[in-house]
Amino acid sequence: MDLLLDPSSWAILALVGFIAGFIDAVSGGGGLLSIPALLTMGVPPHLALGTNKLAASFGSSMAAYTYYKQRLFSPSLWYHTFIATFIGAVIGTFIVYHIDNQWLEKWLPIMIIAIALYTLFQPNAMGDSNHKSPQKPKNKMKQWLQGLPLGFYDGFAGPGIGAFWTVSSTGLHKLPLLYSCGLARAMTFTSNLTSLIIFIALGKVNFAIGLSMGVCMMAGSYIGAHSAIKFGLPFIRPIFITVILLIAAQLVWSAWL
Repeated sequence: MDLLLDPSSWAILALVGFIAGFIDAVSGGGGLLSIPALLTMGVPPHLALGTNKLAASFGSSMAAYTYYKQRLFSPSLWYHTFIATFIGAVIGTFIVYHIDNQWLEKWLPIMIIAIALYTLFQPNAMGDSNHKSPQKPKNKMKQWLQGLPLGFYDGFAGPGIGAFWTVSSTGLHKLPLLYSCGLARAMTFTSNLTSLIIFIALGKVNFAIGLSMGVCMMAGSYIGAHSAIKFGLPFIRPIFITVILLIAAQLVWSAWL
């Protein structure tokens, strides 16, 4: 599908892509900006999802690479999570392409609000000083219990996926915050890329828009990841809580109001 966008529309998408990439690298949730922006420009829903996966793959790859270079993520420790996330994303993407997700739209805000409240009132929700960096692979069953549903969810919908990854990684694996962020970015890249391949096969990707937004997302992700690593929890926590509350508010508005 060819979309004729004027220069101001391209500029808006570029700015949205940059900001979304920054947010994704710090806390997750960039799709809260990028998907509505695509829909506003007249991109049909399934095409918007596929195009967003192309752009998000650029951003999440940059963020994941940055955490990896800083030794905050070790792929060899998480191969079961990779596999589980891949399988979940395949299933979720095919299902969202064929069904109406109104039920999820109704209950998703409640889940995300619960995470926001848990993070706000539980001081150690995002890790504490007693959490140690991983030196060996974590429990295989826990990796599958985490990766499969979260991969499915990102393939199926995706809003708030960064929040789910970060909080669940802290709870399941007792990871320090930056290691939870590193794992989250690597796995969202896995699910983004998996879904992207499927959407390309289904013909639901606008490459011109996706590539242009993707470059901007990479720039935003680079700055966001380095900022998160440099400033740590005092920088990440307020952005994290703010973003997931905004995601919840947007989903409540669209699904219930």
